[in-house]
Amino acid sequence: MRAALVGVDFGQGDFAASIEELMLLARSAGAEPVITVTGKRSAPDAAYFVGSGKADEIGHAVQDNKLEIVIFNHALSPAQQRNLEKRLNVRVLDRTSLILDIFAQRAQSHEGKLQVELAQLQHLATRLIRGWTHLERQKGGIGLRGPGETQLETDRRLIGERVKMLRSRLAKLRKQHETQRRSRGRSQTFSVSLVGYTNAGKSTLFNSMTKAGVYAADQLFATLDTTSRRVYMGEEVGNIVLSDTVGFVRELPHQLVAAFRATLEETIHADLLLHVVDAASPVRMEQIEQVNIVLKEIGADHIPQILVWNKIDAAGMEPAVERDEYDKISRVFLSARTGQGLDLLRAAISEAALDAQEAALHPKEDVVPDSISTFTHAGTH
Repeated sequence: MRAALVGVDFGQGDFAASIEELMLLARSAGAEPVITVTGKRSAPDAAYFVGSGKADEIGHAVQDNKLEIVIFNHALSPAQQRNLEKRLNVRVLDRTSLILDIFAQRAQSHEGKLQVELAQLQHLATRLIRGWTHLERQKGGIGLRGPGETQLETDRRLIGERVKMLRSRLAKLRKQHETQRRSRGRSQTFSVSLVGYTNAGKSTLFNSMTKAGVYAADQLFATLDTTSRRVYMGEEVGNIVLSDTVGFVRELPHQLVAAFRATLEETIHADLLLHVVDAASPVRMEQIEQVNIVLKEIGADHIPQILVWNKIDAAGMEPAVERDEYDKISRVFLSARTGQGLDLLRAAISEAALDAQEAALHPKEDVVPDSISTFTHAGTH
């Protein structure tokens, strides 16, 4: 599907990097970006987001290049989306809808599909309420009225019922996860979750550590469903549970953060987070910040964290370990693809697991506050 990409620079963050990310998102959704239209504004235009002049420029680009879709790198209001579609005579997609579409394509598990559908319906509900108000004025007619209610009311009610049913199913799945976690807790299995910006190489690292064969590709949101495997770490530590989670992205739609809470609960209940970073990315510090924002949003910002600088082969770095002022490991430099530095990561996980065991055995020695503050400060070094 031939697409025009549209981005407006409001003077915040790395604009070029955000446009590059939009291109990756568009390709991940199956679109073929043909042209990119950019502009600068101090604030969005109320009617067209980009202003009428820029909207006409996009319209000419659509006609000249025979484009089928226009994708905005921003969240559009229902009115803005509707106005743009009327003016451009082509389908308009905003960033939220694009990410939802990718999630719908990638979800494999029953739970993942339920979560995506819930997020899509919640997004659609806002478009219905404001987008179809003209139907409320209709007095009847074929296809415009349900039994004693307008079409808009019917659609609202049906969406509401479906949302209620999806939430109920997800609540049951959440209880099942809770039961599984309790049994893991009783066996005192150390739990580690991989988190990080999408495409940082989490799934490749997961496969290298567990030989699980999880789908890994150089694309955004290659993995959506949380996968957990037991990994033997030697006699002293025994088995740990390692979980691979969905990748984060800047401005992740709030509906998705809410809908994927059950999946991300693996992260919330972990004993240690391995925050995987693309060491070769020029915007890696921004990406670290974006991941930490989402972790805070889901209540996982207090969990001990080690930064794993992945793709050192592409960044021209060597395998290494860095410690902070408390002599705790704060960063591990490795390449999940080549295997360089994986032994350092295994040693770091083992050390963290043994520290946690020690803290559990001697809770009065103030080991826990030190280790927590150490790991959380590791992200700021």
